[in-house]
Amino acid sequence: MELLDNPVRAYAWGSRTVIAELLGQEVPSPHPQAELWFGAHPADPSRLVHEDGSHTSLLDALRADPERLLGTDRSGHWDATLPFLLKVLAADEPLSLQAHPSIEQARTGFAHEDAAGIPRDAADRNYRDANHKPELICALTEFHALVGFRTPEATVRLLRELEVPELAGHAELLAAQPDQDGLRALFTTWITLPQSMLDTLVPALQDGCIRLAGSGGEFHVEARTVLELSERYPGDAGVLAALLLNRVTLAPGEALYLPAGNLHAYLSGAGIELMANSDNVLRGGLTPKHVDVPELLRVLDFAAEPPPVLTGEPDGGWIRYDTPAKEFLLRRLADGDGGAVVAVPDGGPRILLCTAGSACVRAAGTELKITRGGSLWVAAHETAVSVQPLVEGTQLFLASDGLG
Repeated sequence: MELLDNPVRAYAWGSRTVIAELLGQEVPSPHPQAELWFGAHPADPSRLVHEDGSHTSLLDALRADPERLLGTDRSGHWDATLPFLLKVLAADEPLSLQAHPSIEQARTGFAHEDAAGIPRDAADRNYRDANHKPELICALTEFHALVGFRTPEATVRLLRELEVPELAGHAELLAAQPDQDGLRALFTTWITLPQSMLDTLVPALQDGCIRLAGSGGEFHVEARTVLELSERYPGDAGVLAALLLNRVTLAPGEALYLPAGNLHAYLSGAGIELMANSDNVLRGGLTPKHVDVPELLRVLDFAAEPPPVLTGEPDGGWIRYDTPAKEFLLRRLADGDGGAVVAVPDGGPRILLCTAGSACVRAAGTELKITRGGSLWVAAHETAVSVQPLVEGTQLFLASDGLG
């Protein structure tokens, strides 16, 4: 059991306050801070902080002794790697419209790009590793997102209420085929429109959204969102695509699970993100970064249903967020009262993060205190680990794999 020192990733959409405040640094930060990574991803691994103050890359430590740190069963199952990546995500601006591949798609795409000689750090590379990237986002603040395709029937109502003549034909085509194939056809049409048509269609859409946003009707929030996106990304096909997605607002403690093929864009807010240990992203718009529409279309899932909002299940003093992904499992300990001692579940490697208050963490012969922004690595061989919140309002997150 050791403290962790974790890298901050600076992207243009990040916040200058959230991560800086969490880490007790100068606010506002000199540059936007988008993500704080906890794990052993080769691109930016955490570092173990030893008692003498020295540091060791968690990635190097795992490579040196995977059976002890991961456990013999986990080491074999996960090919001697940490299967999950934990992040604090802080978005002041929308992220790109994106989806993630399945494990089969990732392996195929990674091998194809390697064979083509595309450097793994190239800006136009889609697959930086051969892993899939299912993910869970749990809100720390009110969190806004576009997630998955809305039902065709609801999208037809939205398009009709916009009263944009240039979109009327598209609405009726979807009304005539209100299923996955109809969504695929409409999305493909919009995402591949020539720029000359987008330069006409997006401003017309803005006019319709201005009317609808002030109506207070069923889709006024969706209209405001499209307006905001069109102002940031004028003439971007992703603005049209946003019309097809569910608009979701999470309260703190609520979560969403995003499987392979789910088209989404985080809009704003701070959250805890837990995912398979991958950095594979296929973008479709709302970004200056590399966009590969044919590859995105290859991986997208056009099943249309409202995304289930997860509130978690009680689990020995924790709240547990179950998903189909075996690479990760997130637990949350909220509103610690400064007295109750809660066991940390055994089994495999774990990372513990404090996002509010402070706690004392105890294992056999070891006791460490973590405060807001602090984190701990708990190796597989560490059993009988417990946490005791030290002040009211303490909040902790525990990341592990989902093997049980």
